[in-house]
Amino acid sequence: MQSATAVTSQHSDDTDLDFMALVGTLLDHKWLIGGISIAFMALGAAYSVLTPPIYQATALVQVEPKKGDMLGFSDVGSLLGKESPTVTEVELIRSRITIGTAVDNLNLDLEVKPKRFPLVGDFVARRFKPAGQDAVAAPWLGLSSFAWGGEELKFSELRLPANLLGQELTLTAGSAGSFTLSDQDEAILLEGQVGRFYDSNGIKLRVEQLRANPGTSFSVVRSPRLSSILRYQKLLDVAERGKESGIIGLALESARPGDAIQVLNEVARIYVRQNIDRTSAEAAQSLAFLKGQLPQVRKDVEQAEAALNQFQIRNKTIDISLEAKAILDQIVALDASISELKMQQAEIERKFTPQHPVYKALLTQLAELTARQDELAKKVESLPTTQQELLSLTRDLKVSTEIYTLLLNKYQELDVMRAGTVGNVRLIDTADVDLRNPVRPQKALIIVIATLLGAFVAIALVMFRKALNRGVTNPNDLEKLGLPVYAAIPFSTIQKELDQKNYRKDRVGEARLLAMSHPSDPAIEGLRSLRTSLHFAMLEAANNRLMISGPSPQVGKTFVSANLAAVVAHSGQRVLLVDVDMRKGYLHKVFGVSVENGLSDVLAKHCELTAAIHHTAVENLDFLGRGQVPPNPSELLMHANFSAFLEQVSALYDLVILDTPPFLAVTDATIVGRQSGTNLIVARFEVNSVREVELTMRRYRQSGIELKGAIFNGIEKRSSAKYGYGAYSYYNYDYKSDSV
Repeated sequence: MQSATAVTSQHSDDTDLDFMALVGTLLDHKWLIGGISIAFMALGAAYSVLTPPIYQATALVQVEPKKGDMLGFSDVGSLLGKESPTVTEVELIRSRITIGTAVDNLNLDLEVKPKRFPLVGDFVARRFKPAGQDAVAAPWLGLSSFAWGGEELKFSELRLPANLLGQELTLTAGSAGSFTLSDQDEAILLEGQVGRFYDSNGIKLRVEQLRANPGTSFSVVRSPRLSSILRYQKLLDVAERGKESGIIGLALESARPGDAIQVLNEVARIYVRQNIDRTSAEAAQSLAFLKGQLPQVRKDVEQAEAALNQFQIRNKTIDISLEAKAILDQIVALDASISELKMQQAEIERKFTPQHPVYKALLTQLAELTARQDELAKKVESLPTTQQELLSLTRDLKVSTEIYTLLLNKYQELDVMRAGTVGNVRLIDTADVDLRNPVRPQKALIIVIATLLGAFVAIALVMFRKALNRGVTNPNDLEKLGLPVYAAIPFSTIQKELDQKNYRKDRVGEARLLAMSHPSDPAIEGLRSLRTSLHFAMLEAANNRLMISGPSPQVGKTFVSANLAAVVAHSGQRVLLVDVDMRKGYLHKVFGVSVENGLSDVLAKHCELTAAIHHTAVENLDFLGRGQVPPNPSELLMHANFSAFLEQVSALYDLVILDTPPFLAVTDATIVGRQSGTNLIVARFEVNSVREVELTMRRYRQSGIELKGAIFNGIEKRSSAKYGYGAYSYYNYDYKSDSV
């Protein structure tokens, strides 16, 4: 149980460390993240300002429930429940017949717009304030082919052949009302004058108005009719406001609010007109049906009346009994209802199939009334024969008369209704636009989203760079490999400034040693710590030679070697610093001495050792440069002269520091390491990876060289380094006189 608790605690600590490391990484790159976020915010602000505003025109239409059929037979349909009338009306508004009529009436398949300068052209044109009614903005920077504000082009007629439909044509304004029409390949199709009609090569054109500077171009596109209809079907937003409210909202977005209002009003007008026409057509059909039924019903009335009169004369009977009269009234009512339902059936048969629920419900009602009629017929059979015949004839006359009266009244009502037909829809609110509040772009939202997007991109970039950077950031990672870290040296901003100041300046006699110019720098304090560690590490060394190398270039081994030599010399020891990198060594630049007469010259016996050694401004510190670049550095180091040289200088000095080339790059460090009592490598913060250091250690072991430890150089103060050496800070702590 205790072990499980320990594992859980360790996992929690690792999670916290990972989270804190992530936060620290973001804090380390806060300026990068902030800069990218601000850049994206600026781009978002520029987009919101330069993008033309989009306005929304809105209108409202009310759809009233239908009052039933024109014949007044709505009871059967009501049995199936009520359906919202807007379900069908919404689709009717969006139908091709409605939108297509608006396209034809307003020439919506023709799109004409002046060509603006990219990005800023629309912005400049929107802010143009004409001095007069027909004023046009002057071209900017002589760019007369672009429109800068106030331009207008109207066609009273434009017909194109099928091969030019959908293509972008260019109309270029000339002087004195002239113009040139060309296709997308810049081939001239037509040259003309404003106000004249032209019919050439399948093009029928008349320009009604052209207001622009000479040379200004307009884009003219005549789209296929169906394409325009489909486009406006997508642009037009039609939806019911609330559930079963009967209120339909229409909305259309456009960069030109006047055009949006015009299109929306036209669509609403066409829809209302179509609704009225549809209702009028229904009334006309109902009138035709009644007109065909009236003569037959009139004939039935006359026949029934004649039959009744003949019976009364023949049998000298005038009145019927009270019992028969009661039965007669019921029969007449039933016959009238059955006749009414049969007329409904004739009307419904034109609209529905026999399988439709409305039709089936009607048949059910007819069956019920017929059953009641049969019951009354049995009662009639119990009456005397004379009363039966008189009852039958009277029934026929009354039923025929009531049906004829009903149909005649309906006919007159429908005739009046058709004359003043009003549909079940009406326009409540005509189209209008709020010019002060465009729907797009939403500037505040765009800026916020752009800023958040910039922050996301910046964070992703930081995380990507961190994932690619496998450099060591904590000395603990080196010690886990079994490599002791003798010192952690912070990054010196002063040394960076010195390097930038003296870049490409090879001035002899001018030293650039940090230990001399700024001895209290935190990096120098780190080297003093290294000096102390080396004192104990070299007690058991075979000789007084210290080789400093590195896995790769640009790790700061030369900086460490030179300043370490100065720090050790300050302690009173005699130190000789040797630049063994005879390929690219630059220690002579650090001390401001000439490159002549160096190590290569000594080994090649081109000069004496005493002539090659330079005394520096630092007491007890001498320096031997690399000399002239030899063709065979490795062979010189393997020669007996190098061994003799080391023996000679070891006897003259307390410490000999050998600055060698990178260990993994060339074999020079391997040769020098075999003759050095102490060997150290310099690993750079976020430069050298663990795998690279591990490979260096393996090469040392394969060469039979003992690697004493490492120097962790160039540590930068990072928020992500919360634990370990990376969290340590170095302070400027100088001793000063009390009198100051």
